[in-house]
Parts: sequence; C-alpha cells; structure tokens
Amino acid sequence: MSKQTKVVVGCVAVGLVLSAWLPLWSVLLVVLGVPAAAYLALDPAQRRRLRRVRRKEIGR
Repeated sequence: MSKQTKVVVGCVAVGLVLSAWLPLWSVLLVVLGVPAAAYLALDPAQRRRLRRVRRKEIGR
C-alpha cells in the first residue's frame, strides 16, 4: 500500500470515528483543518521542498 493510500485510509477512519461523537461541521473542521494548519506551520523552504517532491511523484 502506498503512503498516500495509508493517509487516505487513516483520514477516513478518523472521520468515521469523529462523526459518531461530533456534529458534521466539527468533523470537517478537524479532518480538513489539521492538515491545513500543519502545512501553514512549515517555513517557506519546507513548503517549496514539499511542492517539488509532489511534482516529481506526479512525473512532471
């Protein structure tokens, strides 16, 4: 299983567990907000490196 597939499966699992206890808006806030906050916490050099790695994986 690829790394991206593991991340997707983990996000779906977290979303299902949270949806059992929390309202939909808070589940979306957690599932979408945590990765966005982590990306914004990176400094500009780390963001450039991350974008460069993603492009290489796509084959550009």
